[in-house]
Amino acid sequence: MAERNSTGLLMMLEPSPVIAMTLPVEVREKVAELELELSEGDITQKGYEKKRAKLLAPYTPQIQGVEPSLQKDNRIQSLSQAAPPGSKHNKSRATNTRDERFRSDLHTEAVHAALAKYKERKMPMPSKRRSVLVQSSIEACTPPDTSSASEDEGSLRRAGRMVSSTPYQNHPAPNVEHWFNRVIQGSSTSSSASSTSSHPGGRGHATTAVLADLMAYTQIDNHSAPPDVTGLSEHSLHADRDRPPVASVKVVPRGYNHSSVMETADGVPVNSRVSSKIQQLLNTLKRPKRPSLREFFIDDFEELVDVQQPDPNQPKAEGNQMSPLAGEPLGVVTNWPPSLLASLQRWGITQPRSPCLTALDNAGKPVYTLTYGKLWTRSQKLAFTLLNKLSTRNEPLLLPGDRVALVFPNSDPVMFMVAFYGCLLAELIPVPIEVPLTRKDAGSQQIGFLLGSCGVTLALTTDACQKGLPKAQTGEVVTFKGWPRLLWFVTDGKHVVKPPKDWHPTIREANNEIAYIEYKTSKEGSTMGITVSHPAMLAHCHALTQACGYTEAETICNVLDFKRDAGLWHGVLTSVMTRMHVISIPYSLMKVNPLSWIQKVHTYKARVAVVKSRDMHWSLLAQRDQRDVSLSSLRMLIVTDGANPWSISSCDAFLNVFQARGLRPEVICPCASSAEGMTVAIRRPPESGVPPPGKAVLSMSGLSHSVIRVDTEEKLSVLTVQDVGQVMPGALVCVVRVEGTPYLCQTDEVGEICVSSGSTGMAYYGLPGMTKNTFQTIPVRASGGPISGRPFTRTSLLGFVGPDNLVFIVGRMDGLMTVCGRRHNADDVVATALAVEPMKFVYRGRIAVFSVSVLHDERIVVVAEQRPDASEEGSFQWMSRVLQAIDSIHQVGVYCLALVPANTMPKAPLGGIHISETKQRFLEGALHPCNVLMCPHSCVTNLPKPRQKQPEVGPASMIVGNLVAGKRIAQACGRDVAQLEDNDQARKFLYMQDVLQWRAQATPDHALFLVLNAKGTVSSTASCLQLQKRAERVAVALIEKGRLNPGDHVALVYPPGIDLIATFYGCLYAGCVPVTVRPPHPQNLATTLPTVKMIVEVSKSVCILTTQAIMKLLKSKEAAAAVDVKSWPMVLDTDDLPRTKRLQIYKPPTPEMLAYLDFSVSTMGILAGVKMSHAATSALCRSIKLQCELYPSRQIAICLDPYCGLGFALWCLSSVYSGHQSILVPPLELDSNVSLWLSAVSQYKVRITFCSYSVMEMCTKGLGTQTETLRLRNINLSCVRTCMVVAEERPRITLTQSFSKIFKDLGLSPRAVSTTFGCRVNMAVCLQGTSGPDPTTVYLDMRALRHERVRMVERGSPHSLSLMESGKILPGVKVVIANTETKGPVGDSHLGEVWVSSPHNATGYYTVYGEDALHADHFNTKLSFGDTQTVWARTGYLGFLRRTELTDASGERHDALYVVGSLDETLELRGMRYHPIDIETSVIRSHKSIAECAVFTWTNLLVVVVELSGSEQEALDLVPLVTNVVLEDHYLIVGVVVVVDPGVIPINSRGQKQRMHLRDGFLADQLDPIYVAYNM
Repeated sequence: MAERNSTGLLMMLEPSPVIAMTLPVEVREKVAELELELSEGDITQKGYEKKRAKLLAPYTPQIQGVEPSLQKDNRIQSLSQAAPPGSKHNKSRATNTRDERFRSDLHTEAVHAALAKYKERKMPMPSKRRSVLVQSSIEACTPPDTSSASEDEGSLRRAGRMVSSTPYQNHPAPNVEHWFNRVIQGSSTSSSASSTSSHPGGRGHATTAVLADLMAYTQIDNHSAPPDVTGLSEHSLHADRDRPPVASVKVVPRGYNHSSVMETADGVPVNSRVSSKIQQLLNTLKRPKRPSLREFFIDDFEELVDVQQPDPNQPKAEGNQMSPLAGEPLGVVTNWPPSLLASLQRWGITQPRSPCLTALDNAGKPVYTLTYGKLWTRSQKLAFTLLNKLSTRNEPLLLPGDRVALVFPNSDPVMFMVAFYGCLLAELIPVPIEVPLTRKDAGSQQIGFLLGSCGVTLALTTDACQKGLPKAQTGEVVTFKGWPRLLWFVTDGKHVVKPPKDWHPTIREANNEIAYIEYKTSKEGSTMGITVSHPAMLAHCHALTQACGYTEAETICNVLDFKRDAGLWHGVLTSVMTRMHVISIPYSLMKVNPLSWIQKVHTYKARVAVVKSRDMHWSLLAQRDQRDVSLSSLRMLIVTDGANPWSISSCDAFLNVFQARGLRPEVICPCASSAEGMTVAIRRPPESGVPPPGKAVLSMSGLSHSVIRVDTEEKLSVLTVQDVGQVMPGALVCVVRVEGTPYLCQTDEVGEICVSSGSTGMAYYGLPGMTKNTFQTIPVRASGGPISGRPFTRTSLLGFVGPDNLVFIVGRMDGLMTVCGRRHNADDVVATALAVEPMKFVYRGRIAVFSVSVLHDERIVVVAEQRPDASEEGSFQWMSRVLQAIDSIHQVGVYCLALVPANTMPKAPLGGIHISETKQRFLEGALHPCNVLMCPHSCVTNLPKPRQKQPEVGPASMIVGNLVAGKRIAQACGRDVAQLEDNDQARKFLYMQDVLQWRAQATPDHALFLVLNAKGTVSSTASCLQLQKRAERVAVALIEKGRLNPGDHVALVYPPGIDLIATFYGCLYAGCVPVTVRPPHPQNLATTLPTVKMIVEVSKSVCILTTQAIMKLLKSKEAAAAVDVKSWPMVLDTDDLPRTKRLQIYKPPTPEMLAYLDFSVSTMGILAGVKMSHAATSALCRSIKLQCELYPSRQIAICLDPYCGLGFALWCLSSVYSGHQSILVPPLELDSNVSLWLSAVSQYKVRITFCSYSVMEMCTKGLGTQTETLRLRNINLSCVRTCMVVAEERPRITLTQSFSKIFKDLGLSPRAVSTTFGCRVNMAVCLQGTSGPDPTTVYLDMRALRHERVRMVERGSPHSLSLMESGKILPGVKVVIANTETKGPVGDSHLGEVWVSSPHNATGYYTVYGEDALHADHFNTKLSFGDTQTVWARTGYLGFLRRTELTDASGERHDALYVVGSLDETLELRGMRYHPIDIETSVIRSHKSIAECAVFTWTNLLVVVVELSGSEQEALDLVPLVTNVVLEDHYLIVGVVVVVDPGVIPINSRGQKQRMHLRDGFLADQLDPIYVAYNM
């Protein structure tokens, strides 16, 4: 920073400063000029390189030692450090400058040195759909070349190439046409040109593609599970559960083309493109992290505790305790007026012609000069009008002491000044605020809140401004969001009247009343009003006059906002006190002509100018335009943001340039001020005989520990600060610790500056608590005694007192970010980010840095505006470099770096970025970034330690432990079937076909089935006799046409209806084994037909029975594209079968014989078929009959898929066994008529009904707003006693509750809705039924659940999870909860796997391979101790039993079964067991536009897929929110966030998410995601 004339050449040319010194000064200057010309576009890159090479030619030998790549790199960097450019074209200039206020050569050098230490690490680039690219720039569409991302995505392939190069010879190199097509199609997730997916899907190429994929995967060892990156050497996901994954057949994801999918050894399909990115991510994460904090996790989960041991080597303060520092006493002036108004009156009467204020227009021409006489008379007129001419119902509208809003544009200082003094004369309290431009201004709502709390009812404004405000239809100004109702009064209109001769305003001595209220926005974005009393206003003017040596009739140039802060203090208050002439430069003029203030100083020979470092910086850019200005008249250039440590660079650069134009170095006077403490310190003008200004070069690392260390070793991370002069006259200043008790700091410690004087703010209006903390602080010594009797005001400035009693400021409380116990300043981080080649990527240097609180610590977020012409890849590289630079210089990780499109960040009223509003938008997901990079892996160091599994306890001690603890073993059973005497005629038949025959004889005309169509009318029915007759015809056809033998397997491919039921019994009559298969969807053959084919093949079906329509479909041309149609077995259609003679019904030799096969695809994407024997089938029907009390007189309504599980049993078996009538509603019909099921229930007055979650969800979403319409259609649900949701999962309590709530208005009892539970080994374990207690709900601690423990908590506790009982255990069913590892029983309310024993258990899996032995233990397993005789089936679900206080039908205490989730689906992360649904629930809650979510793991990275229901520009908003919520709720770091369109997450017919299909689709690059973010 000291060496400013070399404009960064040191770094630019050579890596070492030694060589730099060998270049003569004039050469360095010439190169600097070239840089300047290049940066302004006055010279081409080629011309620049030519001239530069020529200049340096004589000196090249000296540089030859430098690596050529470095020279090239440095040339690029030099662009970013060009000397402050200034061109003739304002427009082009403004866009490409970086914010020079944060510019420091030393710092830039430090940043580049830091970056050089990092090798360019390859990070996976996020992938986005073309439509999301907000700026589709030319550069974003350059073909992949060696330097672009295609290289690092190829890095995996290179690893494979060493193994064998043959596969690559068959692959055409991706040529330009191929690439071009990709851009046009807008291909999805990656910037690499993956040649594997460019092949047509023919079989010939499949092998090559698979080989290529194999090559891509060789780095990840092909023969083992994916590498574990979490540092826990756990086994792969399935290792600790001995549920063999080979139990059944893996379904190839539907429609996924063979050429792009291959399976690795652990059955995970891999595709080079996505997995190579993930591999890159893994490589990035493998590098050593910053050591994590020492922390532990209290075992009973009271809280996440990070006990942070301070680093023993961290610097500590060693100086003595500081003593308070007093400014010189306030001078006593004999004719000093008793109040500011007295001063105004004096000048207005004695010097009426003296100029007070000159206003300029946007061209810089003076528009109007307000004289002291005019100010006095116009203020009086306004005061009189306000007090006497405004009334409501004959009451005056305003009384003395009322608050009035002043709404004046920055271009009208004259009207503002008149209004301000008019209010003071009328004894009203002015509250100056910004002009609201739209209803959605940044921070406008908070201003409204301030006006409301101040009780403001009137707003003063100018005529022009009032016309420009947004209007309602009535023509009145709209009420802005959050604002109170205001009357608007125009101060330059005809309503302002002259007071009568005898009216005079009362001018009192300054009493302790409020004079005005200045607004201030806090770090969090809330707006407070700071009250300033009359004496404080007067004392402040007095102190400023003395400190700045103001004299009468001096001319002062004010570039600041005159409504608040230094602009108000110098340009409106003190100027009137000492009768100065103010030239007010509006912000709009500065934007058009940044030199305007310098020209005005020159024109008016101004003695003082009040500016910000930004104004100096802007004028540097334009200074070439103006040769003939002189700044020699200035005696003081007050830099009001001198408290920003980075202002020093603007000051130095400004002096360098303008010293030649008469600017003297000692004229620059930085000052420090805050809204609370007003002016705290200011560097005095040279004539006052003060010590020379000081500079300090401080270690940033020291500062982060609040310690001042003049930097010695680390030349890189330093902060150079300048002093802000001496303490103000009459003030006492001290520095106190930032947190906790305000102890005085030591001399080498940074703290908050506190000031005690008569010229500070008085209070925060209406906030007594905050006022006490801020305005009435009592600093104490180390001994605990107060340092003085006077209260101090905290100024929110951070600093220290240096040598010569000079005050130094290193930052503000607003910008303070405390991360891991170290303090960082937002401005310092901005400076570092801006030092990384900002001109190419950041639009106008607009960067916001703030911290957000995530998981008990603050996390740093950087948001920047991206230049419209920046390329995707370039921006991403810039982002990764910024992360590295901040990490190196500040030793702190950035949690999130986001780029937003140019001009979209919320702006503060007078330029600059509205930080709190930006933060608010970030947290609400309303920032709409176009690029996001999250780095939770490197930042979050306070996660609880991974859980270590304890060594297992032996069985003996286990059982003893259970008994000692007095625990019941978790075992329960339904009612005993043998004991239940009911006149069940069907019991005497062993086989379902016999029951049907008996019913056909006993009650031939009793209607068993009614099928409804979408219109709600009955489309078909079947009585006992009709069903029997149709079944016989089918049997005859099978035997005679099909020539089938008993025991042959037959696939039934029918839509839901009577045909399906009749052919099922036809198969039983013929002795064949039926397999029900969902028919393919005609519009979606590519994905649905392969599943049909696979079930037919796996079940070894020798014949397919179906309808003519489906038969045509199976053999159609479209079908041939999806499967091999020639390999179908025999297909028979059953549409018109001939009437037949009576047939001899097949009698199976034993009830243990196979009755039917039940196939379904699990959520893991596994196709599993189970064998149901005749005995099990009858037992299942009997259990359901007893539980639901089903008799021939009953009617039940069923809206379920009839192809597998309990849905099949209820649809096809139950009615035949129990004789009740079933009203069948095919779920597909609900697509065209959502209310079909509920209308049927109401119409037939059904007491018992069954549905699936997908049906319930359709009704909730589709009919939620239509209950009134349904009531008018006489739909009444009061008849329903039980509505059961058939499910194989944890009850979805939120869905069932909202369903009950919505349809309560239609008479649905809140107690009616319950759930069932079944699984592959037993289709119906629980079913609520008609008797017995209502389902209970418990609340569990989710953190305990991860540790596989059940801990009950109160409803509404943090981290609580509500869990509903899954229905009553069926008669004849026994349940025990077993430890997943020891296979021993666990105690009541302990978590374990649910095991079930019952006569209707399935007898085993039916697989192609017949490897029954491998997974036999799913169906027959025994406990390792306790009751070791009973044979159990393992359900694969985690749950627990809990004895309740309720009594069940038999009078016993009721045992409730709670299902927590499928074992196969759980994610093992950090040693804990997570259920995907819990993470998904948190994610869906995080943003309104997330419609659905699914999570899975890949190589121990958590992947979160979210469906975006909003517009695509919201896609990137979701990434930080998803990452935050998963960290907060689950202590997990998300590895990849994938944003997709609605409907992409596959859901099966039972309404369950197919997470493994989704995973396969993601890895095979087939989701067409909107955005994929790889968290670092």
